[in-house]
This record gives sequence, structure tokens and C-alpha cells, in this order.
Amino acid sequence: MVAPRRNTPEATPLTLSVDRSDPTAPVVKVGGDLAFTTAAPLRAEVDRLLAEGPATLVLDFGDLLFIDSTGLSVIVHAWREGQQGGTAIQLREPPRFLTTILDMTGVTGLLSRPGPERRSERPATDSSAFA
Repeated sequence: MVAPRRNTPEATPLTLSVDRSDPTAPVVKVGGDLAFTTAAPLRAEVDRLLAEGPATLVLDFGDLLFIDSTGLSVIVHAWREGQQGGTAIQLREPPRFLTTILDMTGVTGLLSRPGPERRSERPATDSSAFA
């Protein structure tokens, strides 16, 4: 027997909205499926916001329906870039399945490390800082 063909897309589209009402802690609200085929816009938005150097970047996952390893890599990317640039990454309203995945993969441990040192507070340690 052949399975009937689905008329719906494989993934729920990713939805993003950014609240910049607090410039020191912009909030990216993420909904739908954060997966290989949908993750690029979130990664690009994270990079744009981190380039502005806020103290904190909040990722609100209250409307997230699904995440795969590519979506998880966007969270890790945000954390790593935040550490380098002095921005703390905060997750808001992660669904239970995301909390479980973060715990199982050790990402919860990354996110709970002490916050990054702010760029403006870092002392210059080499001559290239004066170029």
C-alpha cells in the first residue's frame, strides 16, 4: 500500500519578531519549526543583533513547535558569539522538549556559565588593539 501524499509542507514555517524596546536586551520571539530548512533567518538576525553589542540577547521560544540539530546549533552559535562580543544569551519560555534537549546535549551548562565580560570593559592586552 502506498501512503497518501501530504499536501502540507514538511515543516511549519519559522516565525520571527524582534522587540527592540529595550536596546540593552532585544528580544527575538521564535515560533514554528527551527530546523535545517528554516534556521538561516534566525542565525542572520542573531548575528545582526549581536553586532549591535547589547548587554543581553533574549531568545523567546514560547511559540517553538520543533527544533533539530541545526536549530540547536543556532543557539550554541548565539552563545559563542555572545561570549566573544560581551553579550549574555538568555532563553525565555523554552518548551519542555527544548529544555530536555538542552539538558541532554549539555547546552544548558553552556548557557549557565558566568556572563561574558563586556567589550567596553576589557583592557587592551596587545598592540593590535591600538591599530
